[in-house]
Amino acid sequence: MLIFVGFVTVILMILIIAGPKSNNPKMDINATSEPNKIEVIHFHGTQQCYSCITVGKYAEDTINTYFAEEVKSGKISFAHINVDSPENLEIVKKYGVTSASLWIGVYNENAFHKEQNLNVWYKIDNKEDYMNYLKDLLEKKLQGA
Repeated sequence: MLIFVGFVTVILMILIIAGPKSNNPKMDINATSEPNKIEVIHFHGTQQCYSCITVGKYAEDTINTYFAEEVKSGKISFAHINVDSPENLEIVKKYGVTSASLWIGVYNENAFHKEQNLNVWYKIDNKEDYMNYLKDLLEKKLQGA
């Protein structure tokens, strides 16, 4: 019995390590290519706490302060999206949102890549630190990093 369990464990480890890799270019993003567009989205519920409101407000302030030209050109967009509203169901599913959060979606010639940014929650007690952090992050993404 012990040999069987060991054999199964080894097989599972091999499957995990050598598991399927995506060959679908729509699922993979070329991390070094400049994006065609970046979406910054503050997802929230109908009822919001102070922290949720602050995450969204600081993100919007960052975009308006540092990326006005990119917004004007369509390179960056920002939105507050209520996850409780039925009309937002499609974008909520697209991002896989389950709660209040800040997401960054990057589109390039190959694909769409999304990521939730958790670090902003730790910076809401210092607006300048929050804005500098998000500005630096978005500048790197604009450069394709």
